[in-house]
Amino acid sequence: VHLVESGGGLVQPGGSLKLSCAASGFEFQSDGMKWGRQAPGKGLEWVSRISPSGLTTDYTGFVKGRFTVSRDNAKNTLYLQMDRLETEDSGVYFCATGYDKHDWSTRGQGTQVTVSS
Repeated sequence: VHLVESGGGLVQPGGSLKLSCAASGFEFQSDGMKWGRQAPGKGLEWVSRISPSGLTTDYTGFVKGRFTVSRDNAKNTLYLQMDRLETEDSGVYFCATGYDKHDWSTRGQGTQVTVSS
């Protein structure tokens, strides 16, 4: 399994970023996927997840209404559109396989998101 995140960067509060996660080595279209993040000095926390078909999505409370998870099964790619970013959203964002929000055993290397003025 190989997961590669991209799209992170520095953005001002209120701005937007779109993260991508390129997946390979497994049947992407058959597996739920999820995003998590880790802020400096804190543990990894779940952010969002999506069912294999993409029809069912779920978000943690502090991003609901601001972030949108999606996937393109034809391209084996997972996305996270992040709008109205806040400084508290800063951290390393990881994608991971599976719908279980507590299982981070198979994840990528992460992409850094910094929200700062």
